[in-house]
Amino acid sequence: MPLAFQSENHGSIAFGFFNIESDMLLLQQYFFFADAFCQYVSACAEREIWNPVEKITVYEINDPADVGDLMGAINGIRYTGFIGDTYRKFPFPDNPDHFKQNPFGSKTQNIFREMIAPYAKIVEIPFLRLQNRCVRIGDYIFAENNFHELLHYVEEGGFPRWQDNLKPDYVNSMKQQIDESKNEIFSSF
Repeated sequence: MPLAFQSENHGSIAFGFFNIESDMLLLQQYFFFADAFCQYVSACAEREIWNPVEKITVYEINDPADVGDLMGAINGIRYTGFIGDTYRKFPFPDNPDHFKQNPFGSKTQNIFREMIAPYAKIVEIPFLRLQNRCVRIGDYIFAENNFHELLHYVEEGGFPRWQDNLKPDYVNSMKQQIDESKNEIFSSF
């Protein structure tokens, strides 16, 4: 489930997994797969100096009606927009104990690509380190500690955590790259 995270320029914003059967993440109006996000982070962690400009490819949905109603979809009472479509296909589990992030959610990427296509446009957004030790992702700027919170969220499988505490290989790889990184943005991770 997406949680509120603090940005430097837009206050509190939503970030996170929104359906346990997918590895897709949302960052306000941006949607992207966690494996690609982890690969972007790993590539930055590999370098001692983060290149001044990086771009990442995301799906962008600007109309909130096209995004949909997450709580309505989770509760099975309002299936609107893209998120409504995802919960029609992959409903919230009847047993709350089964509410765990699927570590094999990347297997549903093609299904989620098809579902998001009518609602989103594919765009490239900035993913860069700013001089003040902040990170910019699209329209959102995060202080170093807030950026680290995003990474910890993905590492832990968000809320409700990874099923059986089994983390996908791409998450373990990102964590290893960060742990070994000489890049100063990761020094306090």
